[in-house]
Amino acid sequence: MRYYLIAGEPSGDLHGSNLIRGLKREDPAAKFRFWGGDLMAEAGGKENLRKHYRETSFFGIVQVLKNLGTIRRQMEECRRDVAQYRPDVLILIDYPGFNMKMAEWAHKNGIRTFYYIAPKVWAWREWRVKSIRKYVDRLFIIFPFEKEYFSKKGLQPIFEGNPLVDAIEARRPGLPSAEEFRQRNSLDNRPIIALLAGSRRGEIRDNLPLMALLSRKFPDHQFVVAGVPWIERPLYEQYMQGSDIRYVCNQTYETLAVAEAAVVTSGTATLECALLGIPEVVVYRTLWFQVKLQPYVLSVKWVSLVNLNLQRESVAEIIQSDLDITRAERELRAIVKGGEKRQRMIDDFAELKRIMGGTGVADRFARRMTSILREETACKN
Repeated sequence: MRYYLIAGEPSGDLHGSNLIRGLKREDPAAKFRFWGGDLMAEAGGKENLRKHYRETSFFGIVQVLKNLGTIRRQMEECRRDVAQYRPDVLILIDYPGFNMKMAEWAHKNGIRTFYYIAPKVWAWREWRVKSIRKYVDRLFIIFPFEKEYFSKKGLQPIFEGNPLVDAIEARRPGLPSAEEFRQRNSLDNRPIIALLAGSRRGEIRDNLPLMALLSRKFPDHQFVVAGVPWIERPLYEQYMQGSDIRYVCNQTYETLAVAEAAVVTSGTATLECALLGIPEVVVYRTLWFQVKLQPYVLSVKWVSLVNLNLQRESVAEIIQSDLDITRAERELRAIVKGGEKRQRMIDDFAELKRIMGGTGVADRFARRMTSILREETACKN
């Protein structure tokens, strides 16, 4: 079979690389071409990488508007390359702004399309469900709660687990001990509270000041913010002034692995934290009117992936516009050692890990994909 994959972000590159390896195991004669990154190139051959995500990633409305011409040219380039390659299937990996347009084009041109890691339409842009129904042949989901959601929308999604399980388990053996981590980053011996303030500048601007205020209430703990490598250190330091917070870069899993608890901005990080078994508080600062409108514009009850998948409130979600740390302090005290909510949350995370499925996720998805392709090919013949 000939496979064409499109991923436009680092996470898609990671999950795409694991999927390629799974497809190669299930289909030894598989041939690949893809848009992605270094990890996909390593798995599927550097010669098959047509465009690196570094050239295609535009975050935020301002960047998108500034680069509309580039985005249109890249879309046309991608369409020409897919048409020339003539794949048996086009596999779209997350990245909905680009990939949903590719799905529509592929459908109109008779190209079979699988969507791996569904767009988060349950959180925003629910109107995309109609396009998924119309243009996507098979939808592969990675969150258990999405099964019911998409089924109610007239789709038959396929769930085989969450690829983060594999990613975390692959990293776990190489994670440092608490002593090693402290020595490496010149930290003291106080228990560590991990701070995950987001992966975009706006998230750090909004959330790190509240985290800095919160850190002052816990002088017996060492607060460590896990920075991301694509955001410069001075931005973090700007919002850490006057606090005792320490900064580390590109060590998110390492920081979480040695942390007693974490304060996390909503997103994939909430799930990563839970799968590593670290009690957490979710804080997210936004504009006051967005806080007021949240119950009306969101189609789901919670914002954290932990609560969404457990379908109950396990972790506290503190969504606010001001810098009042009253509730954040109370909830953090409840999950550090000796806190009344700590053990219950750890038990919840064990349950979450079970419903997310075991390791071997990419292999299971690859098996389902190749099985479907073979069955459909046999029917045509």
